[in-house]
Amino acid sequence: MSRTFAVEETIQRPATQVWKALTDWSNAHRWMPGIDGMTADGETAEGTKLIFRARGAERSSTIAHCDAGRSIVLRSVQGGVTADYRYEIHALDENSARVTLVADCQISGLLMRVASPLLRIAIKMADGKQLKLLKAAVEGG
Repeated sequence: MSRTFAVEETIQRPATQVWKALTDWSNAHRWMPGIDGMTADGETAEGTKLIFRARGAERSSTIAHCDAGRSIVLRSVQGGVTADYRYEIHALDENSARVTLVADCQISGLLMRVASPLLRIAIKMADGKQLKLLKAAVEGG
């Protein structure tokens, strides 16, 4: 996989509150652009499937890794694109946390590889603002 983008935000709330908001799948639409709704087929743990509506279609993601309270990796496979979104939360003090998002993508198929640079730009433009939106959602309410 290769790096598509990485972003970071400091959120003025305790790390536990940030984790709770990050993994509240019913509210993911508040900070994940293009998501209309999301549900999980189980607890927030490795192997759990997340079902969501995006751009008029039902899609899914799987929790590929989960270190509760610290990090989670959501893996989506669509067509020839596999994307891993790694979210990490680091407490700065008792009232603030640094959150990072690193998106890595693997693109297969000749046509997909040719379109790869444009696809990576589109992914960054669509999802690069997730943490700014998460910050607004957590700090605003």
